[in-house]
Amino acid sequence: MQKERYYYLIELQFLGFRYSGWQKQPGQKTIESMLLKTLKFILPERKFKILGAGRTDAKVSALHAAFELFLDDAPLNDLMVFKALFNRNLPPDIRITSILSVDKDFNVIQHSKEKEYVYLFSYGQKNHPFSAPFIANIQDDLDLGLMTKATSLFVGSHDFRNYTTRHQENTNSKRRIKSCLIQENTILKANFFPEKSYALHIVSEGFMRYQVRMIMGALILLGKGELSLNDIEESLKPDTAFLLSYVAPGSGLLLNRLDFQ
Repeated sequence: MQKERYYYLIELQFLGFRYSGWQKQPGQKTIESMLLKTLKFILPERKFKILGAGRTDAKVSALHAAFELFLDDAPLNDLMVFKALFNRNLPPDIRITSILSVDKDFNVIQHSKEKEYVYLFSYGQKNHPFSAPFIANIQDDLDLGLMTKATSLFVGSHDFRNYTTRHQENTNSKRRIKSCLIQENTILKANFFPEKSYALHIVSEGFMRYQVRMIMGALILLGKGELSLNDIEESLKPDTAFLLSYVAPGSGLLLNRLDFQ
């Protein structure tokens, strides 16, 4: 007899600074491994599996992430009670924000419609050490006006093969960026943050590995005067090999918004 299976969409937030990314890896502390460890404790002798809406890199945080829980045999009796139990047993840098019952046709990856990543950064003087988990600190002066102007070059459909690592010829590297802009940081505030910090907001249906961090890296090099606007334009042309030498640190990046169909 086929076992009954139950499906749940679970949304969460996490500070990624002490984790080696989302995906479970041998010998590494990751978000996925911590979720699995906690679920095994609060669902003893229950058969389950989880599927994340996407993977984040080491030190990357999320204000809005999600995964799907597949639970065999019996449903959760009370979602609010389960949410409270889950949070009570997770470490303080991971929080479950909602749990929703979904049907078997829902797929947390295929039904992910749009993602917004935000990259927080400051420049000039060195930041207070407590800022390190949240804001990338570039101690050089940057031409913020030029960087802001360049963000529009990434909007639209482009071949981003130069903005990912280990690109292979059979990989589809075309992506459509819906919006890309730099503005003052209003997302996170703390009394130990620099007086001014900034946020790169970038929205797309999907991103490749390191894509946002390499876009930010190119903008930082542009701000330093090590790249030109023409270099950025050339890097986005099909079949143009362009070596980008800088990947912005993971600690400045956070998944800010995740929309489902």
